[in-house]
Amino acid sequence: MKDTTGAGVVVIFGGRSEIGLELATRLAPGATVVLAARGADRLTAEAAAVSAAGAVAVHVREFDADDLASHAPLVASIVAEHGPIGTAVVAFGILGDQARAETDAAHAAAIVHTDYTAQVSLLTVLAATMRSAGRGAIVVFSSVAGARPRRANYVYGSAKSGLDAFSRGLADALHGSGVRVLLVRPGFVVGRMTRGMSPAPLSSTPAQVAEAAARALAKRRSEIWVPRSLGALVVVLRLLPRSLWRRLPR
Repeated sequence: MKDTTGAGVVVIFGGRSEIGLELATRLAPGATVVLAARGADRLTAEAAAVSAAGAVAVHVREFDADDLASHAPLVASIVAEHGPIGTAVVAFGILGDQARAETDAAHAAAIVHTDYTAQVSLLTVLAATMRSAGRGAIVVFSSVAGARPRRANYVYGSAKSGLDAFSRGLADALHGSGVRVLLVRPGFVVGRMTRGMSPAPLSSTPAQVAEAAARALAKRRSEIWVPRSLGALVVVLRLLPRSLWRRLPR
């Protein structure tokens, strides 16, 4: 079923992601939505939530972010079956185990592969595909962890730092093409990924991050911090002496 709303199809890459799903429900009214994730046949509850939010149709697609070779064929098949992508939300990622990553090179590489390399691959495919259509928006989730990677999570933070830089460059490359990039930088998000961890200052929930992203999309913003005050805090944190910075717990 091809999109008939004129706005293009909404695709959530990471359809099981809490933030991705929350954003999908906000973008759903009147849209055709595709949820792409591993184990797509188990996305029944997620698809039902998006449908209840007002989607014209909801489809699920199998998506393994770490399988780079599958990215281009998947995007091409979504466009062929459902029409041009109006909004692509790149919402997959892993936190990993920092302590393990400090001695297990394969685990450190796996974190960076999912949180940076796979994102770069998919974003490049999306940018080329959407540029050819001349319109659309791509939503990328960076993190405060990438602003200045800390001792306590430098593997994850380094991947987010790279993703942040790549996304800003991609936005500049797409300027004037009709395709725009929204870079969302949340602080600590209280959800499945951080279960068991004590919330950091200026924490948010998946719903709050998604709401901020939806508002930013509507306003055609290019970058946001969630919460907004986090941006000012980061300016200060970047000025801390390294001797103090390395002692921060998270």
